[in-house]
Amino acid sequence: MDIEKLKAQVIGGIDARHHQLSELSLIIHANPELAFQEVKASTWLTQYLEENGFSIERGICELPTAFRGSYGQGKPAIAILAEYDALPNLGHACGHNLIAACAIGAGVASKLATDRFGGSIMVIGTPAEEQYGGKAIMAERRAFDNVDMAMMVHPGVCDVAITRALACLALEVEFFGKAAHSASRPEAGINALEAMINSFVAINSLRQHIKNKARIHGIITDGGEAANIVPSHSAGSFLIRAEDDNYLDELKQKVLNCFIGAATASGARLEYRWGEIRYAPLRNNLILAQLFTQNMQSLGRKVEALDPNKFFGSTDMGNVSQLVPSIHPFVAIAPVEVVAHSPQFASAAASEAGIQGMLDAAKALAMTVVDLVANPEIVIRVKEEFEQNK
Repeated sequence: MDIEKLKAQVIGGIDARHHQLSELSLIIHANPELAFQEVKASTWLTQYLEENGFSIERGICELPTAFRGSYGQGKPAIAILAEYDALPNLGHACGHNLIAACAIGAGVASKLATDRFGGSIMVIGTPAEEQYGGKAIMAERRAFDNVDMAMMVHPGVCDVAITRALACLALEVEFFGKAAHSASRPEAGINALEAMINSFVAINSLRQHIKNKARIHGIITDGGEAANIVPSHSAGSFLIRAEDDNYLDELKQKVLNCFIGAATASGARLEYRWGEIRYAPLRNNLILAQLFTQNMQSLGRKVEALDPNKFFGSTDMGNVSQLVPSIHPFVAIAPVEVVAHSPQFASAAASEAGIQGMLDAAKALAMTVVDLVANPEIVIRVKEEFEQNK
């Protein structure tokens, strides 16, 4: 069968499921579930896959809301990843409902390709991207050992095939001081809040002397009980990001020194905990990205070139991309002035533009699967690029 004819059938298959995929996306949007609590979403997604001929493994990697849906046998084994967790208080303000429906639509449509050329398709459900790095946990627990390449598409404000994501590590900090009356006996107290504020000042001074793509940001989660009491306890939550793991390791100590210095200056006792999950930087496979770009353009979307200075944050897809050839493109669902993690973006994730973006992304992913299973030489090139760039 001609490859372009097969691609047309794949597109037709997604169009035929337009209503089902839209409803799936909207019901997840209307029922937001936080990290590792995505019981409804994972149930709806696995049921749909099962009804469409996929064999389902639920609760993989000892994560109750993670799953793997598999169809076909042999190589290449191509994984399309689904996210479906929501944000506290904002719901699906990152559009994970669209990611989920896109992955399901692309996976089901890709059956035509594996039926014709062989290979296998997996839809892997990855919970808790926003708060706990579910893919990082799944990568550590070897969920991607039998995957040859992995793909997903994230909603955004532009169409891009190559994206940049920073390595990221969380830091939780506490200072313990001594309470006293702020007016009558301030000399008897040790101010834990001042220690935290001095830490922020030191971090602000540090920012002048770090690489321009590195990021440090944080919030105070406890600053005391009353203005007339010297705060005996303060707490803060911080994120440290860098372009690569080596510089993140270097930056870790510099940031920690800011807190150590503040503890010394104030007399407060410092306790800190580095996050258990580390988000790795994203490695883009350029051959996969080129295939995806061509397929998106065939749908009438203009795919923008990579801005080497633009990073969108961090993602646990970076951890997957360190193991297998991967891409993490974006599809536009809202104007450029709309920012992710906002009420406006949450509305866009349930809009007509959001649904259309989800359908186009699903089509482009499924067409990319066609390219891969129909052309073994491309699969070889994808793997060679990955090995050369390790």
